[in-house]
Order: sequence, then C-alpha cells, then structure tokens
Amino acid sequence: MPHIEGRIVHDADAHIMETPTWLEPFAELKFRDEIQHQFDQVFFGSRKEQFQSVLAQHTDEDFQHRIESEFMARKNHQALGSFRKQDRSLAVDLLGVQRQLIFPTTSNVLIEKFEFTDNHDLVYAMARASNRAQIDFCSVDDRLLPACNVPLASLKHAPLIAQEAIAMGAAALLVPWACPKHHATSHIELDRVWAQAQEAEIPILLHVGAADFVLPKAHAKNGLAEIPDFHGGDENFRSISYMAIPSGPQQALSMLILDGVLDRFPHLMVGVIELGAIWVPGFIRQLDAAMEAFGRHEKRLQSLQLKPSEYVSRQVRVTPYPTEDTGWIIENSGENICMFSSDYPHVEGGRNPYGRFQKSTEGLHEEVLDAFYRGNFEQLMGAAI
Repeated sequence: MPHIEGRIVHDADAHIMETPTWLEPFAELKFRDEIQHQFDQVFFGSRKEQFQSVLAQHTDEDFQHRIESEFMARKNHQALGSFRKQDRSLAVDLLGVQRQLIFPTTSNVLIEKFEFTDNHDLVYAMARASNRAQIDFCSVDDRLLPACNVPLASLKHAPLIAQEAIAMGAAALLVPWACPKHHATSHIELDRVWAQAQEAEIPILLHVGAADFVLPKAHAKNGLAEIPDFHGGDENFRSISYMAIPSGPQQALSMLILDGVLDRFPHLMVGVIELGAIWVPGFIRQLDAAMEAFGRHEKRLQSLQLKPSEYVSRQVRVTPYPTEDTGWIIENSGENICMFSSDYPHVEGGRNPYGRFQKSTEGLHEEVLDAFYRGNFEQLMGAAI
C-alpha cells in the first residue's frame, strides 16, 4: 500500500544517498583523486565497516522481502532506492507521488564547503561530476527530476556550468543559499545564469546544506558537552542551527528581489527547499516594510514594478518542514507559495510526512490543498514536467 493514496502529490524534496565512489565514474581525470579524497574523508574512518554492512544489506534476500512493510521506516542508505537507481522507481510507487525533485546529499555538503574557498577549479569540477551523476541516476524514470549544481563563486564559470547542466537535461539549477565570497548573489553578471534558466523554463533552487554553516563556528563552544546531531547524517541539524536556517534564504531572496533580479526576469521561478517556511509570513511583510522605509532614497527600489512581497507570491515557492504549522503558514503567506516534500530518504523527513502535513492543514479548502500538494510544484517546475 503506498504511503500517499487518493490524491495527486508531487515531492519537492527527495535525495540520493551517495556511496564512497559515487562520483568516480563521472569526475574528470585531473580532479578524480582529490574528489575521491574528499569523499573518503566523509565515508571512511570509524564508520567504514558499519557503512559497508548497510550497503550489503540491499542484496540480502530477507532484507528485500521486508521492503514494503518497512518502507517508511528505512532511512538514509538503508532506504529503498537511496543509491541503487534500479530500485528508485519502486520507491516512488510506494511513496505514492507522481514526481520527485532529486537532490544529492554528500555532494551538496562538499560543494558548499569549497564554494566559499578560492579553489574554483575543484568546486566546479565537483559540481560537474555531481551533475553527471544526477542525470545518470534520474535517467531510469521520467518521474525523477534532477537538480544540478551551479556554484556562483566564479562569475565566469557559473554561466558555463549552467549551460552544461541544461544541455544534459537538468530539471532545475541548484545555487548556494549563502552569498558568494566575493560578490552578491544578485551580481549583474549572474544575469546570464538567470536568463538561461528562464529561457529553459526551469527553476533556480536554494537548498539546505551543512546546517551548522549558517552560524559562526564559535556557537558550539559554549562550555557544555558536545551536542550530537539528531540523525547522524551529513546535514548535522541541531536546535540552534535549526533556528538560524531561515537567515540564509532570506538574505538570498532579499538580494534577488530588492536588486531587481526577479523584476528583470519575471518568468524565473525560485524554489526554497528544506529551509523551512515558518519565516515566510514575517519575511514578506519585512520586504514591504523595507520598501516603505527606503523606497524614497534607493533608485533600485524605485525601479521595481511590483511591491517586494508580490515577487514572492509570483515567483517563489517554499517547502515547510513537516514539524511546522503549515496551515498557519499558508493562511498568513498565501495559498500559492508552499509545497509538499518528503525529504525521502533522509531521516528528518520522518516516517509519516504526509500524515503530519494532513494534520497541520486540516480545515483548508480543497483548492488550497491541491495547490500545496500539486499546483505550486507544477508552477515552480515549468517545462521540466
């Protein structure tokens, strides 16, 4: 029996769980050893034997026999189709969604790590390898929509990798939520990236990476015992980093809106994925407050054709966490912004994401629910579906 029945639902956040040699077949020879070294640091060490045992389970007859009964309980590398592309179609069937937007996991974290260094050659080589792996994994099923990385660290290289990703079949372009080291997310030379996405009718996406990255490193030096993350995954969520997560997308969206990117590209859609949505109602009001406070003095604001909040309504779509009050978010931000997501197969998605969202959206009209589960995703993805 599928996890979701009786409704058309698209999944705006799902993942691949890479294995230690995941990028090796797709990496350029010049960078293969360095990329492999970075993956080895993530996967091996104290977890090596445990990790190899988990991978071996997928060929065990008894493990396979219990797939359906344990489907939503198995997480990360234990989950069906988490790294074996031949199993992902069955996973989509059992989840009960029509489409999944597919993100990397480990690659996201490593690309983010090098995005804010000056080693541009490595970050773009890693992104190209990850993008090839994304396209390959998703090629087994048209319901799988690959998100491909476009680091913004280099104004020269960002448009080139965007062009390559679109040519390979990217369903969306994944850019960092954090401002690049040497220029703004809204830098005018990045218009070449936004123009390509708009022309291809695919969205630009922001997605959480290493959650603790949003805070200064000193935040963990509090004199108390070290706090383990709650699931042991690559994103390392903790309560304090969770509280800081909204700062990233708010900064990125503020630049894209107030510096006129969404005005210049009125058909460009932006997805904010796995960064929560509880912040959206206050953010859209703060945007308009900024216009009220600074509109008479800033020419960039005077040139905008819409109120800042109207760009969010027109062009931005966001995934709430299942632990957030999604009904309240929709009621206070508008019915055309929020989207369903499972975060499959990550453990933080939980065993019953659909049930949690159903509970928090009780009382909403059917057309509003249809927008949440289906319509807003379709608007975001455009020609990709």
